[in-house]
Order: sequence, then structure tokens, then C-alpha cells
Amino acid sequence: MAAPLVFVKLGGSLITDKRHRERARLRLLQRMAAEVRSALDERPDLRLLLGHGSGSFGHWEAAKYDTRSGVRGAAGWMGFARVSAAALRLNRLVTETFLRAGVPVISLQPASAVLAEDGDPLHYHDAPITAALEAGLVPLIFGDVAFDRRRGGTILSTEALFVHLAPRLRPQRILLLGNAPGVLDAQRQVIPRITPESLPQVEACLRGAKGRDVTGGMADKVHRMVRLAAAIPGLRIRIMGGGEAGALYRALTQPQAAQGTCIDGGEEPPPR
Repeated sequence: MAAPLVFVKLGGSLITDKRHRERARLRLLQRMAAEVRSALDERPDLRLLLGHGSGSFGHWEAAKYDTRSGVRGAAGWMGFARVSAAALRLNRLVTETFLRAGVPVISLQPASAVLAEDGDPLHYHDAPITAALEAGLVPLIFGDVAFDRRRGGTILSTEALFVHLAPRLRPQRILLLGNAPGVLDAQRQVIPRITPESLPQVEACLRGAKGRDVTGGMADKVHRMVRLAAAIPGLRIRIMGGGEAGALYRALTQPQAAQGTCIDGGEEPPPR
């Protein structure tokens, strides 16, 4: 049986201050890198695909040029290049932080591997990701620009990349860490579980992200993950907060103790 594979996204709202341009939360990044290293030490069989959002780096530039909607003309393509450069600046910080913590991450830029169509991934040359996993490395991807057959260019969120990769790589779990402790109801309490059947009941509670976010915020995240959970039996997806010390470590090593909102296909109750 293949070793368990977990997709982990560090949200842009978590690892950057989205109210200020290109401001990373370096101490939090350092702590999260240390927690991943500790989890790998405890669970040597654990395989990880790590991703992160662009936060106050890529989203500021993308909002300025409306890159997600499409790219046309010299000014639009200059904006496309600037968004890419901003996303790479944050990715370099994340890469160096995790390497210093002893996590063997290797950054694999989506823009060089993905072709999109109308805002969603169409083709993803994922052989380097598979090779990295087989070598015992932690591939690191991130929200990035992509060439698009209809729009010229666009922006793809990490969630969109995860959704495209999951049917091929078959993760057991997906962890999406952000500022919020999970998906919140009208009373601002965490909704413990969402399935395709219960989604209509929580639709009204979904809100867009605070700060600059050009990839849809919480509503888009939940809808994508519900569709993915319905398509892959047994997949467990958790939307959770990452600000609390130890939260990521516990989620990686003790799945039954993880907090936040669990999204699954509804075929059976999630493990406690």
C-alpha cells in the first residue's frame, strides 16, 4: 500500500498580511515549517504536497491589472509578468524558510507547467511532482499566473491546482489552512462538516475573503472542495485555522484530533 499523501495549503491570508503590500508573516512561516519538520520526524512514511497562496504579494498586482479575467495587449502582459514576479518573491521566502527548518521542499512553478482554459487548469505537466514525491522531497506549488487558451492569461489558485492534481495523485487528505478556524455559520460558529447534501444549507453563510483576493475567497474554496470530495470516495478535506501553535502538526499526525470544517462526499461519517 502506498504511503499516505496529504495536500497542504498555507493560505495567503495566513502567511501574509493582506492589508499591506508584500508583507509576509515570517515568524508564523518559521513556526509552520518547524511543525511540518516535526510531523515528518514522527511520521516518516508521510508524503506531502505543499502549496501556498500569494496573499499580499500576487493579489495586489493581480487586482491592479485584473489578470484573472484575461490578458490582452502590452500593458496586460506586463501586468501578467509582474504578478508572476510577485508570486515568486513570496515563494522564495517560503522555500528558504522551509529549507532552513530541514524540510526538503523543492519549488515547482505552476506557470511553467500548467495550461488553462477559461480560468481553470486544462493540462498540468505533473511528472516533476511525482518524481519529487518518489525521491522523498516535498514538492511546493503556489497560486500563480497561467497561459489560458481562451483568456490569453489568467490566475490559478492553489485550490484549483489541488483539484486538478487530486484525481491523479489520489491524496488521502487535503488540509487548507487560513486565518478563519473553519467555515462559519451565521452565528460565527465553525460548521463541523459539509457534504454535497448539506451544502445548500450553508450557502448563505459563505462570504468572500477579507482583503485583496482575486480567486474567489471562501465561497469558491468550499464549492471546489465539495465537488472534489464527491468525485473521490474516501477523500477528507479540512478547512481550518493555522494561527494556533501546533494546529498544523496535530492535523498531520493526529487526523482524528484536527479541528475546523471537514468536507467529505457524505458516504460515511468522518473519523473522530
